[in-house]
Amino acid sequence: MEQLYTKSGYMYEETNNLLTQEFRNISMYNDVIETIASGANKINEIADRTHTDPTTVSHALSNLVVNGIVVKEYALMDEANKRKVQYCFKDNVFKFWYRFVPDAVGAIELGKGELYYQKVVKGRISEYMGEVFGDMARYYTLNVGLCGGLDCSVTSVGKWWGTNPRKQETTDIDVVGLDKTSKKAVLGECKFKNNIVDKKVYDALLERNGLISNAYTVVQYLLFSRSGFSDWVVEHAAGDRVKLVCLEDMYHMDNI
Repeated sequence: MEQLYTKSGYMYEETNNLLTQEFRNISMYNDVIETIASGANKINEIADRTHTDPTTVSHALSNLVVNGIVVKEYALMDEANKRKVQYCFKDNVFKFWYRFVPDAVGAIELGKGELYYQKVVKGRISEYMGEVFGDMARYYTLNVGLCGGLDCSVTSVGKWWGTNPRKQETTDIDVVGLDKTSKKAVLGECKFKNNIVDKKVYDALLERNGLISNAYTVVQYLLFSRSGFSDWVVEHAAGDRVKLVCLEDMYHMDNI
């Protein structure tokens, strides 16, 4: 954390230096990026929070995509739906910086950055890692699926979000892996928490069957957990075609 939370740290001013090199209206770009870091990921939502015209926000986002700071994401299977477009950080360092450094500037300038990190940031790392864990899970699914470690040969991976018509509520699927040749799919849920994955999470994952295109048959489910699984989940997983994946499995996926 020394590189982020001290005035002499290499990463402390690196994001601002990069924006200064690439863009003119640094303030506006900072506002857009900070808003994405706070959880807003749609053009109109970002425009509302920054009090900026949506057309201006759209242009800024396009420039951020070109410069590799932001990535434009589509819900897998719904790529043609322009309302299902999200803007997220491509670079995890940028994501961390804009979530946890701006509010710490006063403390860092006083030479108390390390203290700020220990008191304010350290306890919130799981918030940040939850999103990173999802990226890791999708990488795992594609890698292991291509190598024959899943019940279908996954050649495309992403995530899905939309409305669950059975419950009339908005929901998402953390991992969607597709075998476009055989029209088979795997669905996954990620939990980067201190609590073990229990029956409630397990059942919620299985209930997501039917939400993606009817052209694909779900042949397997994946549960990714930082902290392990309950005895009930372990007991029922094999019979329901649920693969349980812990952090150690993800770190050693090349051995599969």
